[in-house]
Amino acid sequence: MRAAAILGLNSDERDLEPFRLAANVEWCIGLPDAATPADAILILGGDGTIHRHLKPLVQRGAPVLVVPQGSGNDFARALGIRSRADSLAAWRKFAAGRNNVTQIDLGLILALPAGAAPAPPATRHYFCCVGGCGLDAEAGRRANTMPGWLRAHGGYVLSLLGALARFRPVLMKISLPPNGKPGEVEPRSSGPAMLLAFANAPAYGGGMRIAPKAQLDDGKLDFCLVKQVGKLRLSWLFPTVYFGRHLKIPEVEYFQAERVRLETGSPMDVYADGEFVCRTPVEVTVAPRALRVILPGLQGSGFWRPRREAAPGN
Repeated sequence: MRAAAILGLNSDERDLEPFRLAANVEWCIGLPDAATPADAILILGGDGTIHRHLKPLVQRGAPVLVVPQGSGNDFARALGIRSRADSLAAWRKFAAGRNNVTQIDLGLILALPAGAAPAPPATRHYFCCVGGCGLDAEAGRRANTMPGWLRAHGGYVLSLLGALARFRPVLMKISLPPNGKPGEVEPRSSGPAMLLAFANAPAYGGGMRIAPKAQLDDGKLDFCLVKQVGKLRLSWLFPTVYFGRHLKIPEVEYFQAERVRLETGSPMDVYADGEFVCRTPVEVTVAPRALRVILPGLQGSGFWRPRREAAPGN
């Protein structure tokens, strides 16, 4: 068997040693060459590292094992992986042919031309956890300027509170395709809003359950729209996001869809998995069964349990 390892900012080859000892494998560091594909790809890092490699991972098609070594690790937790020990257990099962591989959806952000500009091919950006526009995007921008150790210990919360102090509601127009017809849209919501989050997994920002009903393999994305609300009230309600109780708030609209178009009064930053992606307008859609992943078990202990059976073999 041949495996590849992608090392994130907080990782080095010493972190790979337990996985080398666990199975007789030929290893390469970095993305495998298309001419010599790998049977599995390990990513030692956090959500940002995974995000930056999603496109080639989808293209390679090899099953991916996440080893959580980032500041948030929300995607790993959604897969039922809460520690390197969980990743190592999953790797041993995979190497022994235990068939602990399944397919999951990804989100896909399509950057659109603004106004009457010519329509070049849309720029496509995959994401694994959560994307957003508005207050959470500004919080993501601020968090990315913090040292890694601070981001891992409440940095996103601090950046969110700092962003809230100066944030003004954004005019958002949200449209959906009628009956799923491509190329057509009909308005769903329009008005000032604090943020729109679009989620493939339940949490972001180190455990904030912005989309508590999200499933990694249901063929849909979950959308959470927080409409205009006073800053003091929002700061009081903010802790409820960690328990998914914000869905009971009147200013919160929650829905599922396969595709949504988002336009804003002026171009706004869009972030996903904690990384800057593009600016509005955008279309956000689901990429069904786009990524193969290795799990600790097909009845994981995380937020989600696979709906589908793993494909035969590894």
